[in-house]
This record gives sequence, structure tokens and C-alpha cells, in this order.
Amino acid sequence: MTELLARQQSPATARVMVVWCPDWPVIAAMVEEGLPAQLPIAVVAHNQVFACSQAARTEGVRRGMRRRDAAASCPDLVLVDHNPDRDLRVFEDILSVVEEVSPGVAPIRPGLCALGVPSRYYGGEPQAAAVIAERLVSSGVWDCRIGIADGIFAAEQAARRAAPQDSCIIEPGGSAGFLSGLSIGVLEDAEMVSLLKRLGLRSLGDFAGLAPRDVLTRFGRDGAWHHRLARGLDNRSAAGRTPPPELDAYVDFSPPLEVMEPIVFSVRQTAERFVAELARLGLVSTTVRIEIVGDGSWNGSRRWAHPRWFGASDLVDRVHWQLQADPPPEPVTGVRLVPESVESMADQGEGLWGSAPDERIDRGVARLQSMLGHEAVLSPSLQGGRNPKDRQVGTPWGERADRLRRRRLPWPGSIPPPAPTRVFAEPRKAMVLGAEGQPVGVTPRGMVTTEPALFKTQESAELLRIEAWAGPWPIDELWWDPAHARQVARFQVVGIDGSAWLLVVEDNQWWAEAQYA
Repeated sequence: MTELLARQQSPATARVMVVWCPDWPVIAAMVEEGLPAQLPIAVVAHNQVFACSQAARTEGVRRGMRRRDAAASCPDLVLVDHNPDRDLRVFEDILSVVEEVSPGVAPIRPGLCALGVPSRYYGGEPQAAAVIAERLVSSGVWDCRIGIADGIFAAEQAARRAAPQDSCIIEPGGSAGFLSGLSIGVLEDAEMVSLLKRLGLRSLGDFAGLAPRDVLTRFGRDGAWHHRLARGLDNRSAAGRTPPPELDAYVDFSPPLEVMEPIVFSVRQTAERFVAELARLGLVSTTVRIEIVGDGSWNGSRRWAHPRWFGASDLVDRVHWQLQADPPPEPVTGVRLVPESVESMADQGEGLWGSAPDERIDRGVARLQSMLGHEAVLSPSLQGGRNPKDRQVGTPWGERADRLRRRRLPWPGSIPPPAPTRVFAEPRKAMVLGAEGQPVGVTPRGMVTTEPALFKTQESAELLRIEAWAGPWPIDELWWDPAHARQVARFQVVGIDGSAWLLVVEDNQWWAEAQYA
């Protein structure tokens, strides 16, 4: 993140507000993964807990624990890999919310930002903090804490001691007194903290009591800087970030249009201008939201993704498909193009050896979609599930599969690898018999009634001898829903001819679900 907290030569005179959102990596993961807030969640980095939710801490999970120990402390713990880019993406939305209240927000790190106190506009510092907390809570950030002091360091420490959705305000000139009682461990330089503790300095007040010249001689410039922080002489200013450029494009129809063809034709110039403006900034859009505005209260919105990046013709095609799939019930007054995901043009460019996707393939598939319909051309994705059919999901070409079941979750009863190469759209009838020709079944305790010896599928004209088999893997699916509950057991079977099958038995009827190569 760009450094926005520049050191100045003279002490800061303006008051500073710091907004802190605890457990931010957990909040970011909950937002992007769609996880409920009441679940115990831990974000893991380098096989250790990097951050955890309050529900996880209640079960004994702590930051720094090993993954295995954390899972042992809380069997229901949901583990999510740490993603710094995800933390930044989600925090951008929070910065935008704070900027609606007061411009000039300086992000320090994901979950922590500083800004000047808009006390005069809102009638005082407590009132300004209350307005920002209210905006954050309405945006879904329930645990936000605000600190106000003469400097950023003191304001951050005050925010860390505030109650959820509340503020801690240090009176002007009181930062040194407030900081003096804090532990020396609040300094972020671990090596410096360790050295000061070995010298017997346990609090910021002990450190602040040393002579500045002695500190500079013994600890150098970094030590002198931390010494100024301990004395409440933080002279950094909350310099606001550069606001992002306005990239939306809108075309207005006056009078409103009712026929689809004129709407699509009128959008073309706006789409070309939209793509050209992104190119001028060195950007391309990979995800676009298209909003179609009606003459009354109707508003149609859909999010579109592209396997590479959107050109003007791609946007026109999406507007056409959206109008076909969801015809407006009233005349259209305008169309808005909103880039939800933008990337650097250099990252999306073709490599030296032609590593980028072939544009001709994209255009050919797009042509098929225009002829057959957007939902007629699908690309496969893999998700979590117990049987091979449930693990497959088809997504319209050009869109990204959203809300997939996570593959890393435990799936009791799922088949072990390798995965089958051919999964039947509908299970096919099969037969499994014992050595004496008796039917093979599975008891309620998950045991076979007799060892499988012969089997037959629709592909085989006669019974084949079983060379090897594995299973059963019993599954009691949806037991809480009597209308859809299933009790099945799966087997892997290899015939004497070398064919391998995934078979399932349900209510004493055998089925072939998939075939291995």
C-alpha cells in the first residue's frame, strides 16, 4: 500500500481520528466467502492462525496456534487461507464509506485508517465518531472502534481500548499521559521491544523518561522515532489518498426507447468510449455490471465476467443478451456500464510466446452464444461434494463461477482419488452378485451381506467377474429432510476385463454412476 503517513518537521496541530476494525482478515474472508458471522473462523498463514473470530476465541483458538492445534480446540472451526489481496479489496469498500463522511482518509493497513476529525461539521468529536460508527455498522462492519488524539499513534492506541461501536477520546495535550501507562509491547518493532524489555523498560512512560540524546546515541534514528511516539510527539499527518477515477459510463435515452435493436445500437458509442477511457489509464475490465434503467421504478442489473477482458463489441453483446433474458417491462431511459473488476493492461497482454488466450476462440464462442443463447455454452468448474455429479457445475462461457462449495471442506462419504473420467448424466442400472449368485447388499451398519464377485452394467452383455473392489462408503444424506433423504453406499469395482466403475447401491438397487479410464 502506498505510504500516506508522511513525517513532518513541525508537530501536528490538527486532531487525528483512527478507525480500527478488529479481526479484519476474518471479516474480509466472511464477505468474499459468504460465511455466516456466527461461525468460528480462523484465517491461516504459514500453517499458523493469523486471525480468528470471536466465536473461535471462545472455543480456545488463539492467534499463533498451529493449524492442527486450532482444529483440535474447535472441531467446527472453518479454516481459510490468508489472502492479503482480499483484505485490501474488501477494505476499499470501507474506505469509501468513511470518505462519504469525511474526505482525506489515509489507509494505514487493512482494517485500520486515519483521518482528520470533522468535529466542527458534526458538532463535536464524539458526534463525528458516532456518525462514522453508524455508517460502518450499516455497511455490515459490526465491530468498529474509534480513537481520537493529537497524533496517529496515540489515536490508534485509544481505538484499541475503545468498546465496539464506541470511541475513546484523548483530550488535547493528553497523549503523553495516556501513553505513559501502556506496555512497551504496543510498539510494532519486535526487535526494539525485546531490547527495551531486557533493559528493564516495561512501559512507554519508562522509555519516554530517557533523554532524547541518549536514545539517539544508543538506538539510532529508529529508536529516536519510537521515543518520540512514546512521548506523544507523533508528527505524522493523515494525508488523504487520491480518489479513484470515475470509470462508469452512462447513455441516456430521451425520449425512452421500447424496442431492443435501437437500445443496443445506441449503446455502441458509449461502450467504445468506456473501453477507450480504461485503455487511457492502462486498464482493462474483466467484470462489468450492466444496469438498464426503466422509465418508472424498474431497474435491471446483471454482473458479467469475461475470460480475458471486455472490448466494445463484447459489451454490446452483453447488453443484447441481458435485454433478451430479462425484457424491460417499461421503456428504457438509460444504460449504465460499471467496471467491477479492473486489471492492468500489461497483466492481460499477450506474452512473448503467445501465452494469452486466443482472441479468435473468445470471439468464436461469443458468436455461438449469440446464436444459441447465453446459457447454451457452458464451461465446467469443480466444487466440493460427495459424488462426482454434485462436484460438477456448468457456468455460462465468460462468467466466473460464484458461490461454489469449497473443495477443502470435509466431505464424509466422498470417494477417494483418483477421480472418475466419465460421469454419467443419469445413473445407469447395474447388478452386483456374490460367488453363488446371491444379491449383494449393505447392512444398516455399513457392512456388505456377502463379498462381491460378479457384476453387470448396461455396457456389458453378460456378468463379469470382479477382479478387485473397494468400499462400501455409506452416506446418510439429508436425513433432516424426509422428502429428500437418501441412504446409499458407494463401491469402486474393477472387472476382469480391466474396466473400472463407481457403483452405488440404494434400496437394494445397484447403479453405475461413473467409469474410470
